[in-house]
Amino acid sequence: MKFTKLLSMLGAAALCGLPAPIRGAAPPDNRAGRIPTAEEITAAVAAAAAGQQPEARPASAAPPETPPTEQEPLYLGPLPPGQEAALQHEAYTLDLEDCSLCHENADPKNPGKISGPINEGCFGCHDDIQEQLDKAFAHAPAMENCTLCHNPHESMQPALLVEEPQKLCLGCHEQMKATIAAAKVKHGAVDTGDKCMNCHDPHGSDVEHLLKALPFDLCIQCHSTDDVVDHQGKRLTNFKKLLEENEEWHAPVAAKDCSACHQPHGSEHFRLLVKEYPPRFYSPYDPKLYALCFECHSDQIIADPETTTQTQFRNGSKNLHYVHVHKTSRGRTCRACHEIHAAPQRHLIRDGVPYGSRGWILKLNYTRTETGGSCARTCHKERSYDYTLDESASKPADAPAQ
Repeated sequence: MKFTKLLSMLGAAALCGLPAPIRGAAPPDNRAGRIPTAEEITAAVAAAAAGQQPEARPASAAPPETPPTEQEPLYLGPLPPGQEAALQHEAYTLDLEDCSLCHENADPKNPGKISGPINEGCFGCHDDIQEQLDKAFAHAPAMENCTLCHNPHESMQPALLVEEPQKLCLGCHEQMKATIAAAKVKHGAVDTGDKCMNCHDPHGSDVEHLLKALPFDLCIQCHSTDDVVDHQGKRLTNFKKLLEENEEWHAPVAAKDCSACHQPHGSEHFRLLVKEYPPRFYSPYDPKLYALCFECHSDQIIADPETTTQTQFRNGSKNLHYVHVHKTSRGRTCRACHEIHAAPQRHLIRDGVPYGSRGWILKLNYTRTETGGSCARTCHKERSYDYTLDESASKPADAPAQ
């Protein structure tokens, strides 16, 4: 893994005796421009043992045969003149003339190597981080070496990070980097605020994937106000309020599994959905457009004009799902009658649906009966249905007004 490679290249130098950068000096070339090669580290260690400063690599020298990835090399010394630190490590600034808290020597011009294992030295002060790493799921780079992510002296980034936080994360998590870059629909939690750390703890957690809380609870924490908007500025549902006010929950919601339908890092589909689902009130019927629904529900519920088994939304055997949805144009999508997450009535029948760009609520006026139900003054005049009717006695159930 990348962090192991970084450890072998960067951490080994410090642990084996590579002299630390002199305060105020420009960073040596083999740390400012690229990751040093194994041969250079070996030469540097030998030079340190002989009491010599390592020789800087000439600017014109050829790059190593195996160039590093896009991830920029990590610089772990004090910032060079002209760069203003956003944060300085107290252990470094407490006494600029004494480096012995972490190094073998007190002399800032010759501090020598780190006086012990890097993480052990860090945990001598940061015992809270050690407790994080003792949780059920620990971040492997943090277990290996704190300096894979943190500069122990000073940094232009928060938390003494060696790089902008998200760039640092995606330097290792390349597949996630590709997913986020390719996503047509962006998740605000990924690219605003603390970005990756809105949801993940960088050190350790008792929840899988280093999540700060259980996934459902994390989602509700953000989606619990009336002012959350999507990447196009459209206001999103206050799900805390919705779930509190409606006792009938969609099965994935009842299972607290938002990821059954949504991609948390980005998606090519409307509302971060994992598969296609029509984004509008009307849609021509094509099974491909309902790929998300048909992951759990049979497509026969829409495909068959007549049925006595697929659904109870029928008048005798006349399939009213087919009547409403299966159209070449202006077919009603699921949301026309069903609230996707939670509703006051069984089968997630909603009281009303936002209609048009202004968000006007179209009331369904649905009433459930023991053997069917009725709708009144919505898309059509009052209509009722009874799924117990014999096929021969079925009443015609007119399609909604066009």
